[in-house]
Amino acid sequence: MLRIIDAGTGEPVEAAPARRGLTRVEAHAPGLDPTALRVLLVADVLVRALELGGTPVWGLLAGERQRTELRAAATALGVRPLEDRTTAGPGLGERQVLHVVAEGVAAPEGVRVAVAAVEAPGEREVPGEREVPDSPLGPSLGPLLDGDPAVLRLALLSRRRSEPVRLEAGGLDEARRTLDRWRRAVAEWARQPSRPVPDEVRARLRAAWEDDLDVPGVLRVLRWVEGEPELPDGARFETYVHADRLLGLDLARDLGALP
Repeated sequence: MLRIIDAGTGEPVEAAPARRGLTRVEAHAPGLDPTALRVLLVADVLVRALELGGTPVWGLLAGERQRTELRAAATALGVRPLEDRTTAGPGLGERQVLHVVAEGVAAPEGVRVAVAAVEAPGEREVPGEREVPDSPLGPSLGPLLDGDPAVLRLALLSRRRSEPVRLEAGGLDEARRTLDRWRRAVAEWARQPSRPVPDEVRARLRAAWEDDLDVPGVLRVLRWVEGEPELPDGARFETYVHADRLLGLDLARDLGALP
């Protein structure tokens, strides 16, 4: 069962306290900036984790400013569509409300899932990208989402949501190299006979994301799977595809593309 730290009380709570009861996830993004984008990403991963656990979940966007730009940036980052909170009533059978907010931001009644701030570099600090001075997403987000936005997604997912992030060139380069390596590996592993995800690996993945949405812990399991010599390639492939249902990194993108 996924347990999440309520920033209001500092105590862990069950994200889905009633079996098959609806959990509503509200992303509170008051404007367009890197921290708001991280809020949307955390909400997206939270929705994915609940779905993997079989919980009915309803994702909503609460925000008053720059909605069009926010939705465009979220879509580029691989965040699945969130409904408009202003036009949504209470959900049928709703048992839990999780408010994903930036640290220090007020939220309505319910569990507060706090997200630490993101500091983005200037355009010229982003490695390997073309400058986008007139991007509608602004000088801090436009260059980060130009090219392969999954690089930014992985860089943000590599730190626990309670830890501040500074998006520096070195970190983005590392995320790009990791993503390229994993996509090539998944395409290679796919050529071998499929094998089920080992029970131990499946349990380790679930234990990580159910522990206050510890996505860096999930990434550590994938690194172990990548280098564990006893695992058949078919099991590595199925493990990465399974974990990507949570991560949303499009790890199987290069299937069939290798010579």
